[in-house]
Amino acid sequence: MTWTAPPVERAEQLGDLGTVTERHMLEGWLSWHRETLLAKCAGLESAHLARPSAEPSSLTLLGLVRHMAEVERWWFRRSFAGEAIGDVFTGPSDGDEGLDGVHPADAERDFGLFRAEVTACDAAAAGHDLDETFMSSRGVSLSLRWVYMLMIQEYARHNGHADLLRERIDGATGD
Repeated sequence: MTWTAPPVERAEQLGDLGTVTERHMLEGWLSWHRETLLAKCAGLESAHLARPSAEPSSLTLLGLVRHMAEVERWWFRRSFAGEAIGDVFTGPSDGDEGLDGVHPADAERDFGLFRAEVTACDAAAAGHDLDETFMSSRGVSLSLRWVYMLMIQEYARHNGHADLLRERIDGATGD
């Protein structure tokens, strides 16, 4: 039996974020972008998720899901929280950050790992002040607020890629 990416129910509505606290706004926008990536995948079978659809690029929707799990882990858990953990999908020296090495047979597992990583990253940030800082791998002091902003822009950029990939697969557009 072929696995199909499940539908996504939005936890946040963007209109509800207009007058909330800064923390709730940042968490809400990040949640919305996470859900947008999954919504771009919803209803597609694993073979479609792992297929490059905008040649000559090798980018896939499944690769984007894997990549975002890696990026979340790097910034929230390894950098901000200082957890001594390895990568989700890749080795430390391969440089592909989850984008390559996708296999249709692994789609369900990869989506589960993405969801688990999101939960772990939310837990790593919970209870910490947005002004709390850490030292980046390049020796620059950064705040948790900066991590939220970086993650929102990272998802926004890659959700644009996901829009194009999904449209090429089956013509679906929209958020």
